[in-house]
Amino acid sequence: MCWSATADLVAGTCIAAVGVACVAQVRRVRDLPLLLGAHQIIESVIWRSGGGTGPATLAWAVIALPLLPLWVPLGVLCAAPPHARRRLLVPLAAGIATAVPLAYCLAARPVTAEIRGHTLGYVLDLPGSGLLVSGYLLATVGSLLLAGDRLLRWLGVLVAVGAAVCAALWRLEFVSTWCAFAAVCSVILLGWTGRRPAEQFV
Repeated sequence: MCWSATADLVAGTCIAAVGVACVAQVRRVRDLPLLLGAHQIIESVIWRSGGGTGPATLAWAVIALPLLPLWVPLGVLCAAPPHARRRLLVPLAAGIATAVPLAYCLAARPVTAEIRGHTLGYVLDLPGSGLLVSGYLLATVGSLLLAGDRLLRWLGVLVAVGAAVCAALWRLEFVSTWCAFAAVCSVILLGWTGRRPAEQFV
């Protein structure tokens, strides 16, 4: 999430460009970090349309809610060294357990985007949201922290701190800064893919 349509579009384009560079380095489609760039670009469409419901809002929610808690732990599991893979099954299981009810809620209930100052809020009735947030964080941040790779663990620390700062600023409806953290994380991923031999990406 960014603070305006233009910021989302610029951040999304830059993040997608970094994703293309990552893919070019590893030559594997499943290591595709383009999803975050597409996510930001979709949100720029939501800004320009004034929020509400619609295909862009639903697409944003599908990526943010059920897809990311599956995509992140699966990506980390695929890239992890063999000795770390067993412990990564825990965040993957949390991701599956989180994604299923989130996908059901998106299929059964409408999701609405609301412009709140320099932030976008997404409204979806989620029963047991505290448990879902815990599972989401275990899947996304936890998988990075449990990775057998030092740079991925540092990325997990950055994502955890970034998520806390962004959430605090977003709750104050001051400004949404997640796009800036996503851009920083994408550059770190580019550095990570550049230093690893392509054959280590399974």
